[in-house]
Amino acid sequence: MEVALEEAARGVGLTRPNPPVGAVLVRNGKIIGRGFHPKAGKPHAEILALREAGAAAQGATLYVTLEPCCTQGRTPPCTEAIIRSGIRRVVYGCVDPNPAHAGRADRLLTKAGIQVAAGVLEEPCRELILPFATRIREGRPYVTLKLACSLDGRIADAAGTSKWITGDAARQAVQELRRTADAILVGAETLREDDPSLLPRPARGRKPWRVIVAGRRPLPKQARVFTDGHEERTLVVADRHLRIPGVRCLRVAGSRGRVAMPAVLRALSELDCLHVVCEGGGVLAQSLLKAGLVDELWMFYAPLMLGGDARASVAGRGWKLGEAPAFTITGVLQTGNDVLIKARRR
Repeated sequence: MEVALEEAARGVGLTRPNPPVGAVLVRNGKIIGRGFHPKAGKPHAEILALREAGAAAQGATLYVTLEPCCTQGRTPPCTEAIIRSGIRRVVYGCVDPNPAHAGRADRLLTKAGIQVAAGVLEEPCRELILPFATRIREGRPYVTLKLACSLDGRIADAAGTSKWITGDAARQAVQELRRTADAILVGAETLREDDPSLLPRPARGRKPWRVIVAGRRPLPKQARVFTDGHEERTLVVADRHLRIPGVRCLRVAGSRGRVAMPAVLRALSELDCLHVVCEGGGVLAQSLLKAGLVDELWMFYAPLMLGGDARASVAGRGWKLGEAPAFTITGVLQTGNDVLIKARRR
């Protein structure tokens, strides 16, 4: 199952709207086939592992990170291929989070005389598909809020300068995070101040949407997201009709120049996005937190202080202590001279 998880990781950021899945076939203690789901519409991990194994799959054990699919979608159900293959045993990590499918493959395989075991390395297998499960259960993408701050929680100095608060290692970690995303989200002020590319470097096949939440002020026409040759992956959302050459613009619910973030996320879900990474700024961070839409935090802290007139990581009015958004720390990692704190919504 550990090998299956390694296989699945190769598809993270590529499979929307499907989850990343890895599979390994074992016979007589040797791996005879392996595969990962590379893209929606392409063969699933189990099918690729079966193809690699060929006739040797007869009597083998299949290890797969997610309960095999049992319904016709863009591809046929994997359960049918598994039953035809002569596999004697299927071991999977976690149950399909879709209530309409959960446990159904287990029953079909058992009825066909195949031994089934579930829950092997269940926690990492569930972690792998959190974005998929969030979209299934809540009808929106999973949201990671990434902020790079000084020790006193400032994301830019008083003049708006933020390049660079954190160092090279932290920025490399951000590129890794971007490669897991289906959309990278920023506010209009971040676009004006930083002119980010919002592309993972290197991309390794990933093509996330670059989403700009527009306010009332005009957006800079020469921004990289509008001129770098990847405009087809740029999306501007606003509470009014906008037109930018070569760029997709969406009107979503909002008022007085502010879009409603639940409406933005619903729109991204309709574009098959599973995982959205928000890279600021402070106003957008506050909007997401206030709406209860932040599932995970990636907070990078640099060992410097910017003072009270610098820009706060979360803008606007705060919360009373008993009403503040609460998170559970899941990891603390030193990245070069900076520290990354990961936390998940309680």
